[in-house]
Amino acid sequence: METIALIGSVMGVGIVSGINLYATVLTIGLCLRFQLFGIPEGMGDLEVLAHPYVLWTAGILFFVEFFADKIPYVDSLWDAIHTFIRPIAGAILGATMAGFGDPALAAVAFLLAGGVAFTSHATKATTRVAANHSPEPFSNWILSIIEDIVAIVGAVLAFLFPMVALIAVLVFVCIAIWLLPKIVRAFRSQFARVRRIFNRKDVITRA
Repeated sequence: METIALIGSVMGVGIVSGINLYATVLTIGLCLRFQLFGIPEGMGDLEVLAHPYVLWTAGILFFVEFFADKIPYVDSLWDAIHTFIRPIAGAILGATMAGFGDPALAAVAFLLAGGVAFTSHATKATTRVAANHSPEPFSNWILSIIEDIVAIVGAVLAFLFPMVALIAVLVFVCIAIWLLPKIVRAFRSQFARVRRIFNRKDVITRA
């Protein structure tokens, strides 16, 4: 049971790291700093997240991302830059949570956290690309605020209710597997439509 709870915490932190890494690190660090929840047994290495240097760095980067993530196309550029950062950081957080006393467990946690972090990042990035083709300007703001809330609440949930976090992650992964192909097809359709418009303009200009 303890192992399953650990997996729930690891995957919970991993998936919110893929959505908003800096909000996740800042939330966990502040909770540990102010002792809003204790570090579960075997996760003592997480204390590093409560260090002032880590908190300031995560806070500044979260501040930057908070605004960059709400500007159409800038958000997609930001996501592209973080394609490797979020999954790798999520994997490292997962391995740290599992502890390094058991290399096999740490390796499993690294893979699980990294895998779900990449899944959530890919889902977020693809959804944002599709939202950027929406004619109204509020999609990015709404999506970004929801993602910020999910990252903060999810980071706390992963520690306080790991079994709930595990179920939520499994549901999210199933939805992401079902949703991603549809989002990609919609994006391709929008891209093809835009390309036809530009080709038509080019033909008119030449005529």
